[in-house]
Amino acid sequence: MQNKGLVILFAILFGLVSIYQLSFSFGNNIIESDAEQFAASKIDASVEDFKNKRKALEVSYLDSLASSKESVFMGSTYAEVKENSMKLGLDLKGGLEAILQVSVKDILKGLANNSKDPVFNKALEDADELQKNSQNDYIEDFYTSFDAIKGDKKLSSPDIFATRSLEDEIRMDSSEEDVKRVITRKIDESINSALQVLRTRIDQFGVASPNIQRLGTSGRILVELPGVKDVERAKALITGTAQLEFWFAMKADGLYQYMSDVNAFLKNEQEAASTATDSTAVAADEAEEADDLIGDLTGETDETTTVVNPFLDLVKGPGYQGGPILGMFNITDKQKVLDILNRPEIKSLLPANAKEAKFVFGKPEKDSELVALYALQGNRDNVPPLSGSIDDARQDYNLANQVVVSMQMDAKGSRIWEEMTTKAYKERSQIAIVLDNLVYSAPGINNGPIAGGSSQISGDFTVNEAIDLANVLRAGKLPAKATIIQSDEVGPTLGQEAIDSGTMSFGIALALVLIWMFFYYGKAGLFADIAMLLNILLIFGVLSGIGAVLTLPGIAGIVLTIGMSVDANVLIFERIREELAKGKDQKSAIKDGFSNALSSILDANITTGLTALILFIFGTGPIKGFATTLLIGIGTSLFTAIFITRLLVDWYANKGGKLDFSTGITKNLFRNINIAFLKKRKTAYIISAVLIVGSLASLFTNGLDEGVDFVGGRTYQVRFDQPVSASEITATLSDAAVFGSADAKTFGEDNQLKITTKHRIDEATEEADEEMRQTLFNALQPHLNGMDYATFISNAEGKTAGLMKKYKVSPTIADDIKKASFWAVLGSLIVVFLYILFRFKRWQFSLGAVAAVFHDVLIVLGVFSLTYKFMPFSMEIDQAFIAAILTVIGYSLNDTVVVFDRIREFFNEHTDWDFDRVIDKSLSSTLSRTLNTSLTTLVVLLAIFIFGGESIRGFMFALIVGVIVGTYSSLFIATPIMYDSVKKGDATDALKNKVQEEELDQAKA
Repeated sequence: MQNKGLVILFAILFGLVSIYQLSFSFGNNIIESDAEQFAASKIDASVEDFKNKRKALEVSYLDSLASSKESVFMGSTYAEVKENSMKLGLDLKGGLEAILQVSVKDILKGLANNSKDPVFNKALEDADELQKNSQNDYIEDFYTSFDAIKGDKKLSSPDIFATRSLEDEIRMDSSEEDVKRVITRKIDESINSALQVLRTRIDQFGVASPNIQRLGTSGRILVELPGVKDVERAKALITGTAQLEFWFAMKADGLYQYMSDVNAFLKNEQEAASTATDSTAVAADEAEEADDLIGDLTGETDETTTVVNPFLDLVKGPGYQGGPILGMFNITDKQKVLDILNRPEIKSLLPANAKEAKFVFGKPEKDSELVALYALQGNRDNVPPLSGSIDDARQDYNLANQVVVSMQMDAKGSRIWEEMTTKAYKERSQIAIVLDNLVYSAPGINNGPIAGGSSQISGDFTVNEAIDLANVLRAGKLPAKATIIQSDEVGPTLGQEAIDSGTMSFGIALALVLIWMFFYYGKAGLFADIAMLLNILLIFGVLSGIGAVLTLPGIAGIVLTIGMSVDANVLIFERIREELAKGKDQKSAIKDGFSNALSSILDANITTGLTALILFIFGTGPIKGFATTLLIGIGTSLFTAIFITRLLVDWYANKGGKLDFSTGITKNLFRNINIAFLKKRKTAYIISAVLIVGSLASLFTNGLDEGVDFVGGRTYQVRFDQPVSASEITATLSDAAVFGSADAKTFGEDNQLKITTKHRIDEATEEADEEMRQTLFNALQPHLNGMDYATFISNAEGKTAGLMKKYKVSPTIADDIKKASFWAVLGSLIVVFLYILFRFKRWQFSLGAVAAVFHDVLIVLGVFSLTYKFMPFSMEIDQAFIAAILTVIGYSLNDTVVVFDRIREFFNEHTDWDFDRVIDKSLSSTLSRTLNTSLTTLVVLLAIFIFGGESIRGFMFALIVGVIVGTYSSLFIATPIMYDSVKKGDATDALKNKVQEEELDQAKA
């Protein structure tokens, strides 16, 4: 092998980088373990509610580390360690994943100033109807509906979009296409603004490694919040309409005495607590523990147990003279400060002229640990002088070429804004711009009152910061509700169980494969094992390096990659064995074996990679995680098999070592096989025809157990303290007074059910979700052993009973998922057909491969249709099943392409052979590889199926059936169909022509 030094250098560097990336994950685990031990040492198990108290102390410990700039691991802060460590997905960590639909209808109404025009409103209603069965964006269906009924009415009518707020861009004489272009852009800007608002809100929520992204050109936004504990609060956060407010800011100078009064009040309170009764002494002990924590984190010690200045010590920096900032506080202390200032007895300390003061924190500066606290002029009704009213906002430059944000208000807002700026100018005060209870800016009014509603916000902005602020301001302009149309809520208990089962299945599968390779190929198998272990290191390193999220299907993808990575080594070793059997010396056999296997390895992995790529494009959430790991695994497997295994084998051979590429037991396995596969093809056709007809008959009669992904609905995973009857629960929930119709199935153990219902599925609001959960709880009460509602729906760690997981899909997105899945499968077939046509130059090869894939898919569907009613695990057809189908397609093609490569090779080497002999010899010579790879992959899949957890058992079952059927079809369907189509077609340039075939057939007869 050439360039060995370069390969060795690359492998070492690649491995070191992977180890470096993974070291952050180990470091993070150590730090979190230390936090857990620290909390356990401070709060004894005998303390009431010790688990929650320990968890709170643990979180406080980690929050303090996160805000610290002190190095904690390899020269990195804890925040950096956390950022670079492996991200765990929703199914491994628990949390919330939701797809939000931003109401484009509401945006259109806002752009038209809530027009009462009957044509406009009828078009909106018609667009709603079209959306039920449409793949178009809402705006496209609105344009279609409007064009169908508009008559003489135009979009540029003053009653619709030619409003004062849009007069600079839409005039009465604007063409329909110009109006559509402007409106489409405005909607796009509004959705991007909503995306920006969501990012800001979630950043304030403090979720580790959130993922927020817009899905395509629609108004859909994907939000993934792994690890979030308060799911209900998170949902309220992401669905609430953004509210832009303008408040008069107070001068902080007049409140400094108040801050001292607050400090004195708290100090007296602490001193009183230290001499209280025994019941109060418990609280004092807990306060002491909290003080000890502060000392442990800061390195400071204090002989007393009370803080000298309980409020003023929280102030980490001053405000500025004459401004509205009371002081700078640690970001981690925000809630503590607000809790103190909002206490009624603390509010009573406010001076007479500030009794209604409103305290709001500002937007944190980038990379800063501190945040400003503002004092705003509140009122009894807590209503701002001005809210919303922004027609437009954009990043701009002032006369001094400084970055500013220019904004334009509507008529009502302009009048109020002039009044506010007049007052602020006279009093030399500021006006705070507040969005989602966060002060973005508090500009002073230095040049007189502002008339006409046009103004600029200046500050120390970068261009991007000004653009972001303009986006946020526009978000307040068009109130558009965001509805959760798909959500997946997983409790941390299920997440930990998934980690445990995934780790176990991974370890067992890896051990079995390593043992098998050594058992079958001896020392050479040991070299393949070393390459495989490096492959796993590289996969995890790449995942960590690119910030990919590891999911349970992702772990399945890695384990499946282990099974499939064996394929390349098997191909190489089998070719070397063939070369040795021809009498070649060891070095020549190794060289020719690697060279001859390369074409098959590349073709097989490219076809599998193409299907994985399509799955990555069409998949979401955990399914995308599966595709990601599969794609990465294919790349690293190719590198380790082709280069690392070769380095190890060459090294051993060059130093005089002898490699048989077999053991005493396996030496003669699958040797000298000569099966007449083509003579058996008619029997195979009959068997396959029976299986396909049976599958189709079952599909048309039994159908499939379609999950909520495809039909819409809500699914609840509920765990009980004792075994329950699924049929009894189904009957209870199907009562007209409950859900009307529901289906409960045992999910794993007999004390756990998966409950699915379509009741109120057209209502995607949080209110409907809450009412449904309450109804479910009430119906299940006889089986919950006195559990209260709060415990039933909580996401507490270690939870052993109650509602463990919730999943919701609206009918609209279910229809989209179904159609996207169809196009994913069809697209993969087309892409593979074209690739095989490109590689083998004849359509007959593509026909055989695609026919075999259709055959495999139909049989897998048929098996699911025939067995889903009595199998002891879930066999729902969902997105995971589509991932399995695409994987089966890739695997089936992998086998088929290897056979086709051998046919092409034999055809060129043995030009005097009959074509049927070429086929039979090719199939026989690759049989060892086919069975070896299939059995290894099946062992891996069985390990995941048995030990990998209930949630992916149906997914694994589909793969197991697919591998068995795919192995059969590559031998008895793909190649025979290719052979029969060649005989009936014109293939004179590359294959035996029709005349020769007919003469040979007659001679044999």
